[in-house]
Amino acid sequence: MYPGAKTFFYALSRSARLKRLASKYGMRSQESFARRFIAGETIDEAIDASRNIQAQGLHLTLDYLGESVRTVEEADAATREYVRLHDVIVRSGIERNISLKLTQLGVGIDRATCVDNLRRILEPAGRHDFFVRIDMEESAWTQMTLDIFETLWQQDYRNIGIALQASLYRTEQDVRRMNELGASVRLVKGAYKEPQDVAYQRKADVDAAFVRLMRLLLDSGNYPAIATHDPPMIEATESHARQHGIGKERFEFEMLYGIRRDLQGTLASEGYQVRLYIPFGREWFPYFMRRLGERPANVGFVMRGILREQ
Repeated sequence: MYPGAKTFFYALSRSARLKRLASKYGMRSQESFARRFIAGETIDEAIDASRNIQAQGLHLTLDYLGESVRTVEEADAATREYVRLHDVIVRSGIERNISLKLTQLGVGIDRATCVDNLRRILEPAGRHDFFVRIDMEESAWTQMTLDIFETLWQQDYRNIGIALQASLYRTEQDVRRMNELGASVRLVKGAYKEPQDVAYQRKADVDAAFVRLMRLLLDSGNYPAIATHDPPMIEATESHARQHGIGKERFEFEMLYGIRRDLQGTLASEGYQVRLYIPFGREWFPYFMRRLGERPANVGFVMRGILREQ
């Protein structure tokens, strides 16, 4: 994590003008610069990408991109699209695993509406043996997200998991609570620009927190997903698992579509479970900007792609 880059690209992600330009040019051909990180704008494109991923011996989770809807109607439309997505995935035969954000389902408009929309997704997901991971968003939504997750968990929706961000001070407490419940956690560093009163600002501090939380999840968690492309974090995970006799079947590594494909293949060849987060949809621009902010090395790749587009 690079604080200056994260701040810059987070600001860009909120630019309506840049979003319009990106929507026009970013996906217009198979060689377009955004396609390195986004599977496409349609579910059919995402299914094709998923089949390729599975052919490589990798697992997947599909994310229909979208967040921070402004109306109940938009939240309803996103919910209906996720319900439709279940049917498409079942017919396609790919792995039944999806990720979603609660602001896409209307949590910023009305909590009860969001909970109802999430239930509308979880009901068919349960019937068709889907796993649904709830992504974690900015810290303003952390407590609400966890409250909703636990409400549904206590109502016996057990085909769900949660993502937690190592950058937040509070996360060790949250990891311990999820371990106590027996819920599956995806541990990430955190892609959002957060204030210093709630989150670590230095990369070294985030890395140290990530390692502490990874160890806690491997020791006491329920099939955690260790989500990182950072070799030292991967090596720390492998080392802890070896030293404590934790089998490779008891956790997985998770990585983003299009990032560190060399590491993905290497880990899979070594017998680790590797899952790719595969985003798709027309609302890809904010996600794309956050990926650039997390890893400035990606900027060079994108700039080369933009020059080819001219």
